[in-house]
Amino acid sequence: MSYVEYEKAQKLGLKAYRTALQRGRYPYLPVLDEILRNEDLKGEVPLGLVQIPLSRVVGTSTVGRTTSFANNFMPILDYKTEFGMKWSNLCDSHMEEGIRDPIKVYEYLNYYYVIEGNKRVSVLKYFDAVSVPANVIRKVPKLTDDPEIRIYYEFMEFNRLTGINNIWFSKEGSFERLYDLTTFNKKEVWGEDEQKDFNSAYYLFSNAFEAKGGKKLENITTGDAFLIFIEIYGYDGLKEMVSDEIKANISKVWKEYLFANARGFVDISMNPPSEVKKNRLSQIFIPQTQPKVLKVAFVYDKKPEKSDWLYGHELGRNHIKETFGERVSALKVICDDTEASAVKAMEDLVNMGTDVIFTTTSRLISASLKVAVRHPEVKILNCSLNTSHSIIRTYYARLYEAKFLTGMIAGALADNNKIGYVADYPIIGMIANINAFALGAAFVNPRARVYLQWTTLKERQNSEDIYKAFRDEGIEYVSDQDMIVPSNASRKFGLYRLEDDTTINLAMSVYNWGVLYEKIIRIILNGLWKDSDTQEAGETKKAINYWWGISAGAIDVILSKRLPDSTRHLVETVKRYVSEGMFYPFSGKILSQNNEVKNEEGNIMTPQDIMKMDWLAANIIGNIPEIDELEETARPIVELKGVLKDEDEDIGIGR
Repeated sequence: MSYVEYEKAQKLGLKAYRTALQRGRYPYLPVLDEILRNEDLKGEVPLGLVQIPLSRVVGTSTVGRTTSFANNFMPILDYKTEFGMKWSNLCDSHMEEGIRDPIKVYEYLNYYYVIEGNKRVSVLKYFDAVSVPANVIRKVPKLTDDPEIRIYYEFMEFNRLTGINNIWFSKEGSFERLYDLTTFNKKEVWGEDEQKDFNSAYYLFSNAFEAKGGKKLENITTGDAFLIFIEIYGYDGLKEMVSDEIKANISKVWKEYLFANARGFVDISMNPPSEVKKNRLSQIFIPQTQPKVLKVAFVYDKKPEKSDWLYGHELGRNHIKETFGERVSALKVICDDTEASAVKAMEDLVNMGTDVIFTTTSRLISASLKVAVRHPEVKILNCSLNTSHSIIRTYYARLYEAKFLTGMIAGALADNNKIGYVADYPIIGMIANINAFALGAAFVNPRARVYLQWTTLKERQNSEDIYKAFRDEGIEYVSDQDMIVPSNASRKFGLYRLEDDTTINLAMSVYNWGVLYEKIIRIILNGLWKDSDTQEAGETKKAINYWWGISAGAIDVILSKRLPDSTRHLVETVKRYVSEGMFYPFSGKILSQNNEVKNEEGNIMTPQDIMKMDWLAANIIGNIPEIDELEETARPIVELKGVLKDEDEDIGIGR
């Protein structure tokens, strides 16, 4: 019997050997000694006895036996050799009682290289075994900017917390995101039950994904696909699914996988497209019918009057009603802050025949994805930036342009060169705003320093502590919140001057959400929605982000009459240059607090670099708080769209 099995295994090996040669690839097992140099290593860590996935056992540690195997670990030597006999005897033992003795391996970059037990691995792989016990020694590389090594460092932390070693990603930030989605108590070390639940769910998903053709998608891993799946359906949802449900739901999101595999790019729309002019002849000769009412809905996760952020969007909704009249209906729905509530609200809207749904905070992005998968006929947009999903679109406004202008005002007026800045959540949109303000101040006053304070620190007793700190520092000019709500009549908004107990407002950066919503709706009404929906190559969709600024009217600055005429003239001039694309706030040489060059002289910072901004400009006094420093109520949004957690993470903008 073992002779027959060896011949079958040898055929698999010889086939892999010939295929590798035809494709110009190395036909034998990779050798770790030839891959790794000692100077690349930080050190070695013994992990003890671990159950390791055979799919990630890819080579041998030394050159000794490598030519006995093809690169798929199948044997290629003749059966009558000593090697062939030993392999066959081991095959008999496995069929009779199973291979139980652990192998010994090095682990490097989450791949395993065999020190002892090559033939055991070969036999187990032939019989499609899933895992093998192994004594593991981890070779830890030095941390570099190489994306694979940075991902590996994320894996090591994930592996320490969970014990899971059978999943891999192609993008930074994915391991931490997976941990957040699968762990109730953050920084909790998983026990056996959590490990079994995960392995079971991942095993079922992997089988379904590969049966659908997932192995043919060369640019995404099964882990990438798994993360996309639970982003949409939830980890708890996946654990409740049977195999057929998983297969059906994978089919529903298959276009997302094609998008990811094609390395579908995020199309950042920096300005609205030009409106299509209707053909005058068609208006003359084609009978005009009453246009269909476009049903639009806005979803809020709390009452707008209780949130300055949502209140601005509610003003935008009212602008839509006034602008389009009976042509567009604009409903609002208020749900609580649970995902289930948001999904139900959106499902109800779909059942009412709603055409377009705007979800107004990034907290609603997961609910948006779930509904979008079920109802591709509905246009769903989420107010955030830098999404990698093609089934929804996102929108945001470049407030940093206005912040640069108000920073110029503060820098021009601050006689002692000290300016205060009040921020709430350490999310990427906020960081760009803070830096733009500081750069604007330095633009007119190189000696200006911006003193940064956060309202969401858990150690802070109340907001008055901030203003006391400013007064103690001799700061008179302060940049504060950008919007007020009717229930809070405080004058501490925009840029103002603190004069004893009096607040003198000087300028205000504003979101014109109504203008932004109007332009998006005109895109739909004018038939431009699908024009940029697909790539030239065919069916693979882009991820489309509308990120508009002063040039689109989505952002503006309100200037007080109290400003000196010269300052007003300077700001209005620079504003016109920004609007016309003649000046960019993030251009020229820009230094961070540690004097690292973040943008070279003569360059304009890319939108992607602005989105990913996780540093503060050189003239800012203060820091970006870590998540453990924040009050409990602030943590969910920072976990979703924050800049810093315990380590740097690549994520996007949103509130």
